[in-house]
Amino acid sequence: MMTPQSVLRDYFGYSTFRGGQETLIRHILAGGDVLGIMPTGAGKSVCYQVPAMMMQGMTIVVSPLISLMQDQVTALRAAGIPAECLNSNLTQAEYFAALDAVRAGEVKLLYAAPERLLTDAFLSLAQQIPIAMVAVDEAHCLSQWGQDFRPHYLEIADFLAKLPRRPVVAAFTATATQTVRDDIRRLLGLRDPLELVTGFDRENLRWIVERPERPSKKYDALLRILRERKGKSGIIYCLTRKTTDEVCEKLRADGFSCVNYHAGLSAEERAAHQDAFIRDEVPLITATNAFGMGIDKSNVSFVVHYNMPKSMEAYYQEAGRAGRDGMPADCILLYSGQDIRLNQFLIEHSDSENERLSPEQREAVRQRDVERLNVMVRYCNLTDCLRHDILRYFGEDSPRHCGNCSSCLSGAETADATLEAQKILSCVYRMDQRGVHGGVRLLCDTLQAKETRQITALRLSELTTYGIMRDTPRKTLEQMVNILISRGFLNVESGMYPTLALTARANPVLRGQERVEMALPAQRQKQPETLGAVPEFTGGEALFERLKKVRSRLAAKEYVPPYIIFNNATLQAMSERMPATESAMLEIPGVGRHKMEKYGDAFLQAIRDYRAEQAG
Repeated sequence: MMTPQSVLRDYFGYSTFRGGQETLIRHILAGGDVLGIMPTGAGKSVCYQVPAMMMQGMTIVVSPLISLMQDQVTALRAAGIPAECLNSNLTQAEYFAALDAVRAGEVKLLYAAPERLLTDAFLSLAQQIPIAMVAVDEAHCLSQWGQDFRPHYLEIADFLAKLPRRPVVAAFTATATQTVRDDIRRLLGLRDPLELVTGFDRENLRWIVERPERPSKKYDALLRILRERKGKSGIIYCLTRKTTDEVCEKLRADGFSCVNYHAGLSAEERAAHQDAFIRDEVPLITATNAFGMGIDKSNVSFVVHYNMPKSMEAYYQEAGRAGRDGMPADCILLYSGQDIRLNQFLIEHSDSENERLSPEQREAVRQRDVERLNVMVRYCNLTDCLRHDILRYFGEDSPRHCGNCSSCLSGAETADATLEAQKILSCVYRMDQRGVHGGVRLLCDTLQAKETRQITALRLSELTTYGIMRDTPRKTLEQMVNILISRGFLNVESGMYPTLALTARANPVLRGQERVEMALPAQRQKQPETLGAVPEFTGGEALFERLKKVRSRLAAKEYVPPYIIFNNATLQAMSERMPATESAMLEIPGVGRHKMEKYGDAFLQAIRDYRAEQAG
């Protein structure tokens, strides 16, 4: 008799569930709806794949992207689970073969895009066969307040209403604020769902923010980052198609194997580039946010954001594509003030994406996007713990020092900076009295008594705060201003150029009622190369590399991504334990019975050969 534990062991190769998985699975098996909020890499898919194997009838998985469906189906088949997907990439023969398998009751999980659900053909099929569950992946796409609103997701409720019997409905997403969660429950019509938030923290990820001195220095910083991680798999996110192409071309010219990905490429180009990256044919991909939702590639060792993303939700989801196998990974954001202006431009020109919304709704979305952008600006200027700030944004308590982010590892010492904060805030206040609204540069120029054309034109030398911080090093002053922004004492307001404004939080500081402490390193802040880079693998390196070659050979033979065979964490466990028998191999996390039968002998032989060489 199947149990959740036996399905997990036999098909997925794990002996224990991760946090929250078993609770959600048992609620589904009892016939209840669920809403699971689980970070990328926490095993959301297992929460519906395991019960799907045990329920009478088929599970329909609503998924937003063809590439995601194909990845999931490939991985399930490799594990011995009968799965199909219906999408426009299938040949006619493949499409009809999938339909025949569904009608014959041979399919346990059927993946489909939301826009396909209400087509006559799909609806007719769904009405003829028993549907045990509808699982909604990337459920935040339902909400216009989510970072990836997709109008077709709103049709899921109509599809459910047209089925002869309402199935269990299970919704999952990695990032969702309370407003988005409320929308998911309402728009899917979830019935008294078990809502479970497993926690957003991913301890294997290291969060890094770098602030190159000039925007032109960003590429130099990227080169250093990539050279330190030579041969490792990484994603480089850019805000625009133009930047995506330019960075890719520069990297190729500098000797890196790299492909690009954005919506301006043809469907064939996008598919070819994504396949090359997923199959480890190239280690690097530059991409806009069009790439990656739900991508299952487990061995991404780092994600670099070449530009600041528009929201914390988008950043957390994109950066979270690193380290899905549980191995140490880096999430690096390269920030400059130009990123603010670029994001503001994109926000102001995003109406075409919201054509289904009323003018009032579009304005509400715009205001929301501005607020989210301000959150990201504060994050990029933090000297406090980055992990704590991320988790606090998603409503989760955490220690104020994680020991694994660029702020915590910078070596900065905290000191009283109340007087300096008062000088800076006072200058913003005096400028505002004059009707002058400027950015960081104008503020710092005024505080340091620079004789610029703009200061002369605006007569800022007449202010009492003019020159009161002339002896403070410019970089230190700019860092202080950025800290005040990150702490919420100053707000960055949108417009053609970002300007600074006092917030209500500044009043107690100006009145001497609140102290301000700042962490200001005496030297240049340490860069990631001095932060103690964590190697992807720490033991049995020679055997690990040999097992990777076995994996690559098998993957090429079956034309599947290498991680579909086994991920890096599983190979690491093999190289450390060096199993000699089938039963010992089955104790390795990630080795299920089906994969043992299919691939086990090849890896056991490689281990035996290695043992023999070491003994000889």
